[in-house]
Order: sequence, then structure tokens, then C-alpha cells
Amino acid sequence: MRITEHPILDFERGEEFTFFFDGQELKGFDGETIAAALHAGGVRVLGHSHIMHRPRGLFCAIGNCSSCLMVVDGEPNIRICVEKVKSGMRVETQQGKGCLR
Repeated sequence: MRITEHPILDFERGEEFTFFFDGQELKGFDGETIAAALHAGGVRVLGHSHIMHRPRGLFCAIGNCSSCLMVVDGEPNIRICVEKVKSGMRVETQQGKGCLR
């Protein structure tokens, strides 16, 4: 689900392309964040809490919290709420605190 009309904001969609989330192919648009593209693709759980392993979704959407950290193109701890999605990008659910390879 993507917002297409808004009484105040204009949404200028960029070019449509595909990217991958945990091996699944999803659609994204140039200029939107990874979190927005995942949400539009039906992904609501972005990770799990470290201690209780409860599901976590989008929280602040401005890059201040750590609820949306994921591995993007092999790099851990990327805040997907502020990172733009790109064609062919590989996004993976991050397990724990993430580690560099």
C-alpha cells in the first residue's frame, strides 16, 4: 500500500524497479526509502527485540531509534527508514547487533 494522494503533499514517483528482501523480489520507486518500499510490499516486521525476541516494526521513521536496522548489500546496521532504496539492492533482516564480514 502506497499513498498516492494527499491534501498537502505531492508525491512524485520515480522510476519503478525491483530489489530483494530476504530473497524475495519486491518493487520500489526511485526516491523512496527502503522502509516505505518494504511497507508497500506488505513487510511489517523489521526485526525482533534482542532479549524478548518480540517483533519490531517501524517506530520513529526519522533515523533516531534502532528499530529498523537491517543489513543492506552486506553492510549491517543501516537505518532503512532514511536510506533510499536502489535497483537490485539486497536487504536482509538483521539478527542481533549485526557484524561486519
